Amino acid sequence: MKARGGEPPALTERRGQRSVADSAKVLVVDDNSGIRTALTMLLEVHGISAVAMATPGEALDAVARLDIGVVIQDMNYSEDTTGGAEGVRLFREIHETDPDLPILLMTAWTNLETAVSLVKEGAEDYFAKPWNDDKLVHSVTKLLTLRKLRLENRRLLAQSDRARRKLAENFDLCGIVYKSSAMQEVLALATSVAQSDAAILITGPNGSGKEKIAQIIQANSRRRGEPFVTVNAGGLPDDLLEAELFGAEPGAYTGAKTRREGRFEAAHGGTLFLDELGNLSPKGQMKLLRVLQTGEFERLGSNRTQKVDVRILSATNADLRAAIKSGAFREDLYFRLAVIEIHVPPLRSRVEDILPLAEWCLPRFSSPDRPARELSQASREALQLYDFPGNVRELQNKVQRASLVAQGSMIEPADLDLEGNLTMTAQGQVRRPAEEASLDGEPYAPELSEIEEALARSSGVISRAAAELGMSRQALYRRMARLGISMERRMTARQ
Repeated sequence: MKARGGEPPALTERRGQRSVADSAKVLVVDDNSGIRTALTMLLEVHGISAVAMATPGEALDAVARLDIGVVIQDMNYSEDTTGGAEGVRLFREIHETDPDLPILLMTAWTNLETAVSLVKEGAEDYFAKPWNDDKLVHSVTKLLTLRKLRLENRRLLAQSDRARRKLAENFDLCGIVYKSSAMQEVLALATSVAQSDAAILITGPNGSGKEKIAQIIQANSRRRGEPFVTVNAGGLPDDLLEAELFGAEPGAYTGAKTRREGRFEAAHGGTLFLDELGNLSPKGQMKLLRVLQTGEFERLGSNRTQKVDVRILSATNADLRAAIKSGAFREDLYFRLAVIEIHVPPLRSRVEDILPLAEWCLPRFSSPDRPARELSQASREALQLYDFPGNVRELQNKVQRASLVAQGSMIEPADLDLEGNLTMTAQGQVRRPAEEASLDGEPYAPELSEIEEALARSSGVISRAAAELGMSRQALYRRMARLGISMERRMTARQ
């Protein structure tokens, strides 16, 4: 069966395919006209647009003028008498101009060692002449997709950087250090509701930065010049809670010799931050609910009612909805406190924040006789692989310890004392956690292109991409951190 003037059906189908990278072209660079023709025809038959150049100068001009998605370049040129030096120079000039542009090398066996060294410098791969058509087309198709994802990733990073700069310009972020889109979302919500007087409940695990978020809300509220009073609501026994929150008159309890001002009174006109709210006793919940409903209270030992103007921020690491179902927390109090709920994710879910936070900590643990240490590459990798059950607080502790015990100017993984399932290989590399193993027990480490393609198909939703790759969310976060893949696309994908 023939089609389109005698062409085989498969060829007709391939000609009808849309180019993998839309308008992007493959640049073929070779001084042999026969090879240029053969490669461009091969690619175009498979629906891939190609343009051919004979010299390095023409190739550099094409990269500057055209939308090039992949470069296939020869290593030898007829006028080059230096054994491939011109091919090396061309690769390095293109790579320096655009590090994200994939480059495939075409080489004869005499240039094999040079090609291998250039792969280490950033070339995607090399093909020996004569090449395998199917393998070459498959590689080019994959790299065109990768190029498109890299450009999108670059755009999203630039967009995220602009969003971070805009947030920092318009609001007081109280020196918070972050890079992840997850924290960008938290800060965007916190600053957007700061001007209101609505009660805000901040949730998240211990050490994740809930109090810092409360400080940012206060700093950007209309009450920023007024008191910001913090109380550990769950750390007070019932017999002291009332005096702590509402104050006490002399003689109200044993040892009360002078009038005591309570936290509500001290916060008048400003903000009261109730930390560890989930540990508040039933009696404490009832007393707190009353003052939230009426804005009124009496000092312990007094019958005179006082009225206060206080904005309430609260925080907890407990699941209050589960506590409501079990009867451990009052539902009416929850709705009073959680007009707006802001969740601060654990550090393991925002891997991009780990190294910026660690770098921020290092100078703060230095002294005149002990200069700030630097993190070795292995330490950086280990930090990104570690779960950090204690979150930012634990990270600060680990960095401080390492700064004190490190013997040289560099901090090594052993100095960080990272517990759990991180181990070092004989070559000094950090071994991936066991959870990144496949079902057959062999380590599963998807490549950069596989992950970026999965992220693209899942619209940047980490859980969906992880499921597609057969990994846990945490394992995918770690693998992305190792490969330098940004997670900024998640925020944009949801919009």
